[in-house]
Amino acid sequence: MKRMHLHIAVDDLEQNVRFYSALFQAEPSVLEADYAKWMLDDPRINFAISNRGRKPGLDHLGIQVDTEQALESVQQGLAAANLPIAAQKQAACCYSQSDKYWTVDPQGIAWEAFHSLKAIPMFGADDVIQLQAAPSCCKPS
Repeated sequence: MKRMHLHIAVDDLEQNVRFYSALFQAEPSVLEADYAKWMLDDPRINFAISNRGRKPGLDHLGIQVDTEQALESVQQGLAAANLPIAAQKQAACCYSQSDKYWTVDPQGIAWEAFHSLKAIPMFGADDVIQLQAAPSCCKPS
């Protein structure tokens, strides 16, 4: 099963935890000094916020999957669409170890397809993957 993922960089974690907890009518499933995550079923989303020095706003979007086979299926779809792809195996990020594929859409928004393997006790220190925006098929010339 797939779950939509949205990660927002925030400047005040505590204030944003209060806001999103009220909005979702749920407390975060993960709450650290620099990170919070809600694993919601309605809507089905993995919604995360962090204040790790990035510019506030949308950090990236993603698709979380339950199995390695589902992750490979998403990767095959990205490859078929001729999108730039970067693999990141055993990534340590957001208090979780995951296998990931990164891409970027025509607007330059980073997308992450990932399968979480286990929780870890740190945010992680993996390098940020930088890809060029995918060419748009629909832009007027």
